[in-house]
Amino acid sequence: MDPASELTLARLLRETRIAALGTLHEGEPYLAMVAVAVESDFSAFYIHVSKLGKHTGDMEKDARVSLLLTETDDRRADPQTLARLSLHGTAGVLLRTDPHYAQARHHYLERFPESEQFFSLGDFNLWQIKPRNGRFIAGFARAFNIVPETLLRVSTL
Repeated sequence: MDPASELTLARLLRETRIAALGTLHEGEPYLAMVAVAVESDFSAFYIHVSKLGKHTGDMEKDARVSLLLTETDDRRADPQTLARLSLHGTAGVLLRTDPHYAQARHHYLERFPESEQFFSLGDFNLWQIKPRNGRFIAGFARAFNIVPETLLRVSTL
């Protein structure tokens, strides 16, 4: 990946707060909008979701998920040139007793301080998504396969 695309990927991950979460719901693809926070080394993504959501039940049944993060539509002539990242990963609940829970909660609240009230509700859980692989489109004719090592490398930029 060229240096400009690496910078675009790092910026996308640091600045994008909303993602499409893809799960399997009764054998069919299902998408939900989620607020997402990212670990500083891009090794994990965090969502805080209610047990009432279809996507939560889906993740409990099948931990395989996708996340799609995109640049905000700036009304450019060709929206296909917007940067976007599609990740495949594994989701799991972070239990409050998990040693990593406090740090993950901090990352999430740093990005979404207004959501602190939901951490006291019993039907909300913090989920961690560990990326396995993905595809990053940095613009026209700039497409790259992504692995966790790529994410780690660009986290230092």
